[in-house]
Amino acid sequence: MKKISVIIPLYNERDSLEELFGLIVKALESMNAPGEIIFIDDGSTDGSYDELTKIRDKDPEVKIIRFMANSGKAAALQAGFDVAEGDYIITMDADLQDDPAEIPKLVAALESGYDMVSGWKKHRHDPLSKTLPSKVFNSAVRFISGLKLHDFNCGLKAYRREVVKSLSIYGELHRYIPVLAKFNGYRVGEITVQHHPRKYGRSKYGIKRFISGFLDLLTVILLTKYTSKPLHLFGSVGIVFCFLGGLVNLHVVIIFIKNNFQGISGRVPYLVGGIFLFLLGVQFISTGLLAELITHSRMEKEKTYHIDSASST
Repeated sequence: MKKISVIIPLYNERDSLEELFGLIVKALESMNAPGEIIFIDDGSTDGSYDELTKIRDKDPEVKIIRFMANSGKAAALQAGFDVAEGDYIITMDADLQDDPAEIPKLVAALESGYDMVSGWKKHRHDPLSKTLPSKVFNSAVRFISGLKLHDFNCGLKAYRREVVKSLSIYGELHRYIPVLAKFNGYRVGEITVQHHPRKYGRSKYGIKRFISGFLDLLTVILLTKYTSKPLHLFGSVGIVFCFLGGLVNLHVVIIFIKNNFQGISGRVPYLVGGIFLFLLGVQFISTGLLAELITHSRMEKEKTYHIDSASST
């Protein structure tokens, strides 16, 4: 059986940690699988770290990474990915809403051929203030990315080792790991998982995270669709602005001719608007060209592909 790494980022989840640890151990033992458990304390202030050290005293194989300050879930996951030694990587939240008993199902999905499997909390036990924005968010990401998942932000996910080692996540990019994995050419799947009501503490979700998530969606679009061809993005926008500015200026010229070349004093703001649109378009195209030069220089030094290790010789 391949080794399994279970990564748990956490922030102020002291009361749930011992119970969560016991459930993870039980799940791994049911599979008779070698494993490691990695806790990432994201700057907790409620004594979570002290509880983690008690757990490690019981099981020296437990790994603890402690951040000096709250750095966000993406940073915590990246820290876990960096030290994970397992062939299969499982991530889950520490609030006991994700069920460790789902680990065997996730591993089975990986062994069926997927490189990454995302959980789908089909029956959620969360308030409307979380579920409604989540539906909007998932619909938007599904439409933009073309990846037909129901729940991009479920904390319960499974990966082959090579997938996590290909990722570099920060900000709120943990929400888009399935999209980034798909962009890298990996096979991404989804299974329904059990979701439990929160047992301890309170949710860390807020409207600020929702807004940040959508802003980072723009980052994902750039990373996945235009990272190697930025001129296609900036140039397209620039051409639209140049076209609109050209139409406005052409209209002003036609008016000027119809008025027997007698001036356009009443149309000056209209003319200035047309010139502004045209110059804005030129600016976008120039930015795209500069980005292409930077991209070309980077591409000469870095690979832009990921080799399927299963088929390599």
